[in-house]
Amino acid sequence: MSNELRNFLALSYEELEELNLEAKEQRKNRVAAHKIQEARLKYLTDEKRIKAVTLLFSDLEGRLHMLDYDKKFLINSYDNLTFDGSSIRGFTAQRESDLRLGIDWSAFYWAPADFFGSGKVLVFGEVIDKNGGPYSADIRGVLKTFAGKLNKDEGYTLNAANEIEGFLFQGVDAEQNYHETGKFEYVNTGGYYHSLPGDPLRTFIDTTAEVQRAMGFQNEKDHPEVAPSQFEINYGYGEVVAAADQIQLYKLICRQVATNMGMTASFLPKPVVGVNGNGMHTNVSISKNGKNLFWDPKGEEKLSKLGWSFIDRILTHGNDVCLLLNASVNAYRRLDPHFEAPNQIKASAVDRGSMIRIPIGNDKSMRVEVRSVGPDANPYLVLYSIFKTGIDGDTSKIKNLRQAERYLPDNVYTALEHFEKADWTTSLLGADVKARYAELKRTAADRCARALGTFVKAPEVQYHHEVYNQFIWNLF
Repeated sequence: MSNELRNFLALSYEELEELNLEAKEQRKNRVAAHKIQEARLKYLTDEKRIKAVTLLFSDLEGRLHMLDYDKKFLINSYDNLTFDGSSIRGFTAQRESDLRLGIDWSAFYWAPADFFGSGKVLVFGEVIDKNGGPYSADIRGVLKTFAGKLNKDEGYTLNAANEIEGFLFQGVDAEQNYHETGKFEYVNTGGYYHSLPGDPLRTFIDTTAEVQRAMGFQNEKDHPEVAPSQFEINYGYGEVVAAADQIQLYKLICRQVATNMGMTASFLPKPVVGVNGNGMHTNVSISKNGKNLFWDPKGEEKLSKLGWSFIDRILTHGNDVCLLLNASVNAYRRLDPHFEAPNQIKASAVDRGSMIRIPIGNDKSMRVEVRSVGPDANPYLVLYSIFKTGIDGDTSKIKNLRQAERYLPDNVYTALEHFEKADWTTSLLGADVKARYAELKRTAADRCARALGTFVKAPEVQYHHEVYNQFIWNLF
């Protein structure tokens, strides 16, 4: 059909940014859900140029799924959107496959038509069980419930900002084709902070930053990272569920921009041996009535007692939750001390090999940085486990806990063993979801070489939860 005959929504980047920032402010101010829903439904009804609504949700491993609903259908059926949960790894068994998707109307985004298609808007969904309650394996819903209860009971707002590193490789679907090529090809070898204007990496970063800005990310800085063809695009912090949503959008945007350029954006933690890997440093804080509760100008490193107790609990459970923060076989290549790897279960203001760092801060920016997180982990699971552990976890009697000689696992099987034995992970997830998650991780691991060795094996890429598709999985 000729484009002249179409009349689909395609807004300028300036218009997109304005709409997305307005929606972001409503979410930040906790405008009542029914008011947001009413406004969004009216908008969809009145805006004739929208043809479809893309509903986003994540599975237990953190893989992002997207369903397009015809706009007119959605307006009439938004409270009864069913889908087959048995087709999603980690969700329901085939015999109990029917699940529903609710809509989180506050998590509504307008996306650039040149990358996402015209006539569409995006919104995050909530998975609902057959009984009408939140679905236990939908960790976004678990995180939202947890954060909401803390806000209601304690007045707490949980804040997070993530520094997400990735690689840009030559060719589309470079990860899916790795079992045939056996290598990833860099697009740039300029190095840290250095990439000439107009080269592929700089063009990719600039374009991605523009799309993020249009979608309300409120960018801070972007640059090539230490390794060749590596990038990092930083943006402002947000309330915990919104922050996790932005991680999913960040990776989606990067992949879409890279694909349009004939390249691949990869978030494997260590796709290339011999250079720095990809991390997702996770900065967290807790505020109440606008006051940062981690700030104390008289505290050690200017961190409050609440902040230090938060750290102590995470250090206590460092091995227990390692599998949640480092979710793949490949992730354990990154925990290598030769490349500034945060594999030591201790806290430091300066040592970048520590699992937790206390960055320099003030009354607004004081935070705790969890450095051992891989960018391929489920962001909802990462933030839920960090905050839940930091607030409700145990504190060990280990002598000199914050500087003790303790290390994170160097392989997925050891991490699995810690995860399965820990009572704390049962408290975090419940026995059923814990068992499902462990089974998914073990099944993927069993398809890979048990010893990591000195080069990246094809199966650890091919059967990685962000790379495989059902066709590839079934070929094993």
